[in-house]
Amino acid sequence: MENNRNLFLAIALSFIVLFGWQYFVAGPQLDAERARQEELAAQEAAKQADTANQETASSTTPHVATDGSATVPGTATATRGVVPASTDEVLAQSARIEIDTPRLSGSINLTGARMDDLHLKDYRETLDEDSPTIVLLSPSGTAKPYYAEFGWVDSAGNADLPKAGTIWSAEEGAKLTLDTPLVLTWDNGAGLTFTRTISVDKNYLFSVTQSVKNNTDAALALYPYGLISRHGEQKTSGLYILHEGLIGVAGDEGLQEVDYGDLEENKIEQPAKVSNGWVGITDKYWATAVIPPQGQPFQPTFRYAQVAGKPAFQADYLGDAVSVAAGSNAEYQTSLFAGAKEVSTINQVEETTKALNFDLMIDWGWFYFLTKPMFAAIDFLYGVFGNFGVAILLITVIVKAIFFPLANKSYASMSKMKLMQPKMEEIKKQYPDDRQAQQQATMKLYQEEKINPLAGCLPIVIQIPVFFSLYKVLYITIEMRHAPFFGWIQDLSAPDPTNLFTLFGLIPWDAPHFLMLGIWPLIMGITMFVQMKLNPAPPDPTQQMIFNWMPILFTFMLASFPAGLVIYWAWNNSLSILQQATIMKRHGAKVEIFKNISDTFSRKKKET
Repeated sequence: MENNRNLFLAIALSFIVLFGWQYFVAGPQLDAERARQEELAAQEAAKQADTANQETASSTTPHVATDGSATVPGTATATRGVVPASTDEVLAQSARIEIDTPRLSGSINLTGARMDDLHLKDYRETLDEDSPTIVLLSPSGTAKPYYAEFGWVDSAGNADLPKAGTIWSAEEGAKLTLDTPLVLTWDNGAGLTFTRTISVDKNYLFSVTQSVKNNTDAALALYPYGLISRHGEQKTSGLYILHEGLIGVAGDEGLQEVDYGDLEENKIEQPAKVSNGWVGITDKYWATAVIPPQGQPFQPTFRYAQVAGKPAFQADYLGDAVSVAAGSNAEYQTSLFAGAKEVSTINQVEETTKALNFDLMIDWGWFYFLTKPMFAAIDFLYGVFGNFGVAILLITVIVKAIFFPLANKSYASMSKMKLMQPKMEEIKKQYPDDRQAQQQATMKLYQEEKINPLAGCLPIVIQIPVFFSLYKVLYITIEMRHAPFFGWIQDLSAPDPTNLFTLFGLIPWDAPHFLMLGIWPLIMGITMFVQMKLNPAPPDPTQQMIFNWMPILFTFMLASFPAGLVIYWAWNNSLSILQQATIMKRHGAKVEIFKNISDTFSRKKKET
């Protein structure tokens, strides 16, 4: 019994350390960092206002390495204005082609043929139906430029190629829709005609075909490139369970995850040249990625630079030279993903483009072999019942059913141990001052009665990987974002919005972070307390204190966790109480929940 309690205690303390760090350290640090970033942003805005007589524009200029090889355009700076303008003002400054699909809206800038204005129609910033749709891409000149660009470079640097300032032409009335691709053209006036054909599918996948017609009398070798550039300080969740930043897959080198801070320090990260993979930038729920044709060599690179005094992050690739003989044509096709990281959509992009391991765009983590099946099961049940909260309740029942035989053995062993309590008390009286003799006699009793002292911890051990896989699913998958349950829970991925310390909204008080305690966390804490009281308190006073305080600590710590996770834990506790009580009765052990609870408070009164 002592070994069993010690193991249970060790596991419980591990949970306390983990959640305590999350609640009392990571949370406040994240809030402080956000406040610091906001202050820095305000200071930067003040500086920009003082230099409003300047103008800046970010441009991409082809570079040629000293060895004569071509490199992807980097982000250069021309001092022409540093005060960000509104998106509407910037959009009005250039000719644009509208993007309009059932799921996307925005425009393509004819200057540079940049894809720099994109809204996701299916998603809004908040639960409010009037809330603005999610803005994914924004043009240069706004507060947060974020765009994709494609083009050609040459090693010699002699050819007049389209650049960021090139004005492309389109047919009058052109519009990019599911049924009407966009065709852009530009003639350099020196024998080269460039065409760019852009199409989009029903989700978020763009196909970009670059072609060049060589009307000169000399052969030409051009290198295709694609890049995604994002400017400004980037705010992330700051949690170790989720990568937000630059990302890609580089052939055999596998997944590349580059944090904003690391890239700012190192300036450039360049995996080996590969023939399969992709590069991009990912947020928690949204992402962009350029996908070169698989099977053809390309050089992936992640870069950092300063643009108008702001950090600029770039993910790009450079393809091998494409030969264009005199009087002939050549083309190069690239894919661009720009949208929500829906699991089904990400899988469809991987299937369509054959992009190597594109499913890793979603951060399933090291335990993906548990996390992905957990999501698949929840998503299937959602398809049947139409509610992710109900799906979580049902998946809890299914997990309980899968481990039912093991749990039965565990609870049966715990019941036997409870029946052995009188004999164990006799052993303590027999060897009051000899702890080693007590342990030897206790182990002999276990062997005679065929009791496994560790069996009672198995239900807890089993629950740990299930808990973390569900936590990962709730935290990273966009399907859980703004997914309602019932009543006041309108977003399973967010904490319970109610709060005991404001009397659930009756007191108009903005309670601090550590005093956020909703109804579901309270239910979870009560069920945890009742479950622990199925067995009498341990004889050791220190263990008694820890077990008595544990439900309270967990209640406060889980209050800031996603509501779906807290609902799962409360429901799992309830099922465990029912299961353990039933098995204890079957084995002749008394279920003395109310007596044990009464004894707990009686001891506290005696101590005071």
